[in-house]
Amino acid sequence: MSKTAGSIVEAALRRDPHELEFIQSVQEAVHALERVIAKNSHYVNIMERLLEPERMIVFRVPWVDDRGETHVNRGFRVQFNQALGPCRGGIRFHPLVNLSIAKFLAFQQTLKNALSPYKLGGAAGGSDFDPKGKSDNEIMRFCQSFVSEIYRYLGPDKDLPSEEMGVGTREMGYLYGQYRRLAGHFQGSFTGPRIFWSGSSLRTEATGYGLVYFAQLMLADMNKEIKGLRCIVSGSGKIAMHVLEKLIACGAHPITVSGNFLFSMNIVKTHSVFEIFIMD
Repeated sequence: MSKTAGSIVEAALRRDPHELEFIQSVQEAVHALERVIAKNSHYVNIMERLLEPERMIVFRVPWVDDRGETHVNRGFRVQFNQALGPCRGGIRFHPLVNLSIAKFLAFQQTLKNALSPYKLGGAAGGSDFDPKGKSDNEIMRFCQSFVSEIYRYLGPDKDLPSEEMGVGTREMGYLYGQYRRLAGHFQGSFTGPRIFWSGSSLRTEATGYGLVYFAQLMLADMNKEIKGLRCIVSGSGKIAMHVLEKLIACGAHPITVSGNFLFSMNIVKTHSVFEIFIMD
C-alpha cells in the first residue's frame, strides 16, 4: 500500500492526538506540499522523519517568590531538527505554554531557518510561568532556575535560544548570565538585542519590519504596492507594533489590531484590504 500525504497526517494524529497546535501545523505543512508529495512518494518517508523531533526535554522549574514561598513550573525545550546545524529558536514564558505549543513553534522554526542563508536547525521552548505581575527579583530567580535545568543542552554548537513572547531584554540577560556562570565561558550563544549576545542591533524590529518587506515583494509580484492599502494586523505584541510602525512608514493604513496567543504569519490579499496576520 503506497503512502500518501494523508497518511502522514494520520500517523501524526495517532501518535500525538492531544497536541492540537502541533497537529494543525503538520496539516498545514503537508497540505502545502501535497502536490509535491503526490509526484514523489519518497518525500513521505522524509516528512515522517522530519515530523518527529530529535529531542524533547520536559523539566520542572522550582523558584522562590519575594515572600519566600516556593513555586514549581514546567519547562520545555524541543530541539526539532539539527540536520543543517545547531538549533535556534525562541523561549516563551506564558501560562498556556505546553509541549504541543513548543513542538509547533520548533517545527515552524525549523522550516523558517531552512530558508535562511544560515546553517541552523530549529528549536523552541519555554515555560508555563507567567511573568506578568512578577518583580525583577522573582523573574531573575525563575530565569536562573530555568537555565540551571537545561544549560547542558545549550551552547553555540548545540542550541541558541532567542527572545519570544514573555521573554525580552531583561529575561535574556538573566538567562544568559546564569548560562555563562554555569558553563564557565563567555561564548555568546543566546541571540538577543545586544551584540555581545550574538544578536543584531536591529533584532528587536527585524521580524515586524521583515514581514512588511515580504508583503511588499508579494504585492510587487502582482504589480501592486502596499502604499494606500488598508491593513488588518492580527496581534498586539512587540512584533505587531513594529509591523504597524513600518506599515505607516510605507504609506499603508492600518485599521485595526487585536491580541492573540499563537504566533503565526500569513499574508492574504482580499479586494482593497491587505490583511497581515501576526498572532503573538
